[in-house]
Amino acid sequence: MSNTFKKLQAQLRGSVGKAIADYSMIADGDHVMVCLSGGKDSYTLLDMLLSLQRSAPVSFEITAVNLDQKQPGFPAHVLPEYLETLGVRYRIIEQNTYAVVKRVIPEGKTMCGLCSRLRRGALYRFAAENGITKIALGHHRDDIVETLFLNMFFGGKLKAMPPKLLSEDRRHIVIRPLCYVPERMITRYAGARAFPIIPCTLCGSQPNMQRGAVKNMLRQWESEFPGRIETIFSSICNVSGSQLADSELFDFAGLEGRRAPLPVSVTDAREDAPEEELVWSDIY
Repeated sequence: MSNTFKKLQAQLRGSVGKAIADYSMIADGDHVMVCLSGGKDSYTLLDMLLSLQRSAPVSFEITAVNLDQKQPGFPAHVLPEYLETLGVRYRIIEQNTYAVVKRVIPEGKTMCGLCSRLRRGALYRFAAENGITKIALGHHRDDIVETLFLNMFFGGKLKAMPPKLLSEDRRHIVIRPLCYVPERMITRYAGARAFPIIPCTLCGSQPNMQRGAVKNMLRQWESEFPGRIETIFSSICNVSGSQLADSELFDFAGLEGRRAPLPVSVTDAREDAPEEELVWSDIY
């Protein structure tokens, strides 16, 4: 390995290790399911967790899991052959989600929403049936920032992808150990490792996806103002609820009870105010 690659690998390993520590992602005795799609992100995630497993302060198991969605032309042999060379425990789940998505979603419409729900359901079932305690996904820092803007622009919500998540049914914990890693670093690492990348022909054929537009916007910003994506991600990690406008997130109504006593002069002035004062109902 070249010194450049070793440095890159060390940076990745350090970022993943820090994320795991910051968010308590992996505990002693955990059985981690690494969801492997055949893309650069999930390959990198598996590499990093296997590397950290050898020197981690806790003991944990790894099982790589791929969902074969029966897409036409999918090279089913690639992942098993690759995983066997690594000597890692793996399972291939077969479920024809491709046929369901193509039947339900009209031509030209975005398929990712339904596809991800079907995929998530299959992976959650496997996790429940096989003693999996953590489900590791390969979303990186750029994915998280893109999701933030997608939810703002198209959903009217200020939310992204959390590094650690409890599923809605409260049965599964999802972790994203690559949350501190920029996509460009993963691209370099995947190229150096020459991973056998499997393109997604289901969603890859949709050039007008909203996520693609947001990605292009962020790339333009990063080109003009280097470091902007990192700054935006930092803002996700430093949220001030009192400086937003969500009354469920912050108790605006209770601010009066937390205010310091008014000066005597101000109190006297209020006592001298006219008896008839405007009330809120008068302005509606």
